[in-house]
Amino acid sequence: MIKILLDAMGGDNSVSVTVSGACTALNSDKELYLILTGRKADIEAELAKYKYDKSRLEIVDCPDVIDMNDIPTEAIKKKESSLVTAYWKLKKEDDICALVTAGSTGATIVGGQLILGRIRGIKRPALCPAIPNSRGGFTLLCDCGANAECKPVMLCQFAVMASAYAQVGFGIKNPKVGLLNNGTEEHKGDPLHQETYKYLSKMQGINFIGNVEGRDIMMGDCDVVVSDGFSGNIALKSMEGCGKLVIDVMKKEFTRNLGSKLGYLGARGVVKRMRGQLDFNRFGGALLLGLKKVVVKSHGSSKPETIAASIANAAQIYRNGLVPAVEALLGQVDLGSLIPAEENQ
Repeated sequence: MIKILLDAMGGDNSVSVTVSGACTALNSDKELYLILTGRKADIEAELAKYKYDKSRLEIVDCPDVIDMNDIPTEAIKKKESSLVTAYWKLKKEDDICALVTAGSTGATIVGGQLILGRIRGIKRPALCPAIPNSRGGFTLLCDCGANAECKPVMLCQFAVMASAYAQVGFGIKNPKVGLLNNGTEEHKGDPLHQETYKYLSKMQGINFIGNVEGRDIMMGDCDVVVSDGFSGNIALKSMEGCGKLVIDVMKKEFTRNLGSKLGYLGARGVVKRMRGQLDFNRFGGALLLGLKKVVVKSHGSSKPETIAASIANAAQIYRNGLVPAVEALLGQVDLGSLIPAEENQ
């Protein structure tokens, strides 16, 4: 059995969404065993609406909840909250493989570092979502919000972690890595990006193809895009907004008059496929790379299918050995000999 923790109280709609997603995941994978942390009475009331294998689901009663407005460093002091309880169980119990939460991003990141802990040698964990691209697959964006300020060594480690994720998560043998910048030329960007470019160009085991621009995340021939968390978050939110805009414009145009409604009848198959490809939630949440175990952070507004996809992704990533893959690739690139000691702090 693959044991996965689910923060049942996390997210804008919390229990109604997380429980529904949990039941879908259980019914889709007979090897799953889910541990839901949260207010037991609320969880049980919601579970009563669904059919699922009761022998593969456990509830840990947690009376407290971390609010989205809580300061992250203060939030993790709520020891009886669903998220903090889940983190401590993940840390202490070796047979638990992963954690999925749609709760506070800040609390998830802080809890991951202070409770669960980072992989040896990793400076900072990074959020890494899978972005749908024009090739019908995904591009990994690392980081998209965990680290607003970065050093070159951190960006280099993001390249290592996301490359390992591309290999074990998507079966890409030699993922192409680009550095998000304001131009593709080698000399572009601020000192941070210029220094990072220099180191990435020399790293063994990383297939670095140079600088890439924001449009290349979805349209370019790139498997991994490395970014500081500030720029990556803006890029991610911009792409999400653009996707919603396209869908909204199409909806308005196809319902404008009788002629456009008739036109939709002939194009609805294309529209359905297009909506599916532009859906940022179909692969679940963003992986919080760099921690000792698998942690998936779903969007606060996640739907049940997003929670189910996040759970499935967490299980698959564990099965494929993400953490050992990151450790192996980190040893292969040997950043200690590449980056000066004073910069590798």
